[in-house]
Amino acid sequence: MLKNQKKILITGAAGFIGSALSKNLIKEGKSIVGIDNLNLYYDKKLKLDRLKDIEIFNSIKKGGWIFEKCDISDRNHIFELFKKYKPTIVINLAAQAGVRYSLKNPESYIQNNIIGFSNILDACIKNKVENFLFASSSSVYGSNKKVPFNEDDCVDHPVSLYAATKRSNELIAHSYSHNYGLACTGLRFFTVYGPWGRPDMAPMIFTKSILEKKPIDIYNFGKMQRDFTFIDDIVNCISACSEKPAFADLEFDFFNPKPSVSFAPFRILNIGNGNPIELLDFINILEEKLGLKAIKNFTNMQRGDVKKTFAETSNIYKWAGFKPKTNLKIGVDIFLQWYLNYYHNKKFVSSF
Repeated sequence: MLKNQKKILITGAAGFIGSALSKNLIKEGKSIVGIDNLNLYYDKKLKLDRLKDIEIFNSIKKGGWIFEKCDISDRNHIFELFKKYKPTIVINLAAQAGVRYSLKNPESYIQNNIIGFSNILDACIKNKVENFLFASSSSVYGSNKKVPFNEDDCVDHPVSLYAATKRSNELIAHSYSHNYGLACTGLRFFTVYGPWGRPDMAPMIFTKSILEKKPIDIYNFGKMQRDFTFIDDIVNCISACSEKPAFADLEFDFFNPKPSVSFAPFRILNIGNGNPIELLDFINILEEKLGLKAIKNFTNMQRGDVKKTFAETSNIYKWAGFKPKTNLKIGVDIFLQWYLNYYHNKKFVSSF
């Protein structure tokens, strides 16, 4: 560990966002403890390779990275690690991900996203953590028709169990913030893409299918929009929020819009590009850059899915000065460079 540094504990450190955030904080000279259970929801090799990439980067930067294998639903192990490392800042990114998978294996979402999440919160309270950030999701907005999605919109009608657990995280965190004074910031991520991405997400699925000349299932007959947000923008925003704990806002409390006796040090913030794109347009960009046509299989709406995501981002700009900087076509170039190198050992020549 680096001396005289606030220690940052990141759960889900071998995941897509967690691994990118770890490297970003190492670059900033931060002292990081990463934990992950390395589960088999998707290819474990990808998670292990992300960890190798972090370790190489850490050795180059002479950083303070430490990794511990741990499942956040293992309460005793979590408390041991908090006692051992005494983190000042905790960023909880560990969760059972995936909207569609929640229809097949709901138990995993309760175990990880509810029980595991509460274990982390309890450990934060017991160890007097100064700042707690946690991953929420644009999925909590469900089928809201008002766009763009604003943080004070009603989100009480989730259409998937995954979204329900993320909304539960927000409610649980608020109660801890209110009762124990824990500074909590919930970050609603919007369709993150980029290098080292998740194989169950659209950019990876579409790219793999196009290259292998296999059909792509396009739900709702293509009438879908997503607010694609590049990974670097996401981690830069998380990093900025890690430096600014939520405080009690005397003007507005997301859960108590009318003045009350006390206000929790609590924030919910959208992190998105603020520029939704038609799913078919996204596929067209991939086709153009790969020089291949996709085989499209148009089909009905998938259970638990939503037609559109669109982030209203003025609050995150006011709070942390965050504005997305990565143009979609440039972001897709960077993603494809990584994808072809990692999976096919090929170089990608940008068409942008």
